[in-house]
Amino acid sequence: MSKKQQTSSISIDQKLIEEGTAQLNSEIEVLESWLGELEASGKDDSEVLAARKSYSDMLRSRKEMLNSLAKQAESQ
Repeated sequence: MSKKQQTSSISIDQKLIEEGTAQLNSEIEVLESWLGELEASGKDDSEVLAARKSYSDMLRSRKEMLNSLAKQAESQ
């Protein structure tokens, strides 16, 4: 790989990491907001419990992905 290709590859990778990080942060904000709304509703029926579990699982997954991206960015 030529030096120009390496530089191009690094900048593309960095750009993808930045875009992925921004997207994950946005999704995390939305999920945290939804969880907050569920908590504020004061409801505890099966539908709310299922939604809370689903949103919590998605939130945990997004945070894990964000952590992986941060490690990837550090390694470059």
